[in-house]
Amino acid sequence: MPRTERAGGTDQVFSALASPVRREVLRMLRDEGDQSVRSMAEHFAMARPSFSEHLRALREAGLVSERREGRQRLYSLEAVPLAEVQDWLHPFERFWRDRLSALGDVLDEMDDAEDAGGADGPGDTGPQDATDQRDEHEAHEGEERP
Repeated sequence: MPRTERAGGTDQVFSALASPVRREVLRMLRDEGDQSVRSMAEHFAMARPSFSEHLRALREAGLVSERREGRQRLYSLEAVPLAEVQDWLHPFERFWRDRLSALGDVLDEMDDAEDAGGADGPGDTGPQDATDQRDEHEAHEGEERP
């Protein structure tokens, strides 16, 4: 029977996910299924006790479960805490989706205004406008200013 030690909630899950080693362990379990400690540890350049600490953090966060099979300890991915994180993140996704949509609307309005103004529209600083401004300046150059 799988053993989980879920105690800390979302804060503990975020803490566990903060480590690149732990995220890689989760990726391995997701992509390759249940794994022994030995087969996972071979992928990391660290002492076995250090790797065991990473597994402990994942177990305590409820992200993995452990079971004994003969002399081996096999680990499995537990997705429930990740769903809790997803639920927590969902309002932020909506926030950014709404913000990006509003930005898209502003950019569309700017494109429409630019298309309506044409190449010689207001604010155009193209070469012809620069020539017109220089000609106007030269025409008024000899006039006295108050």
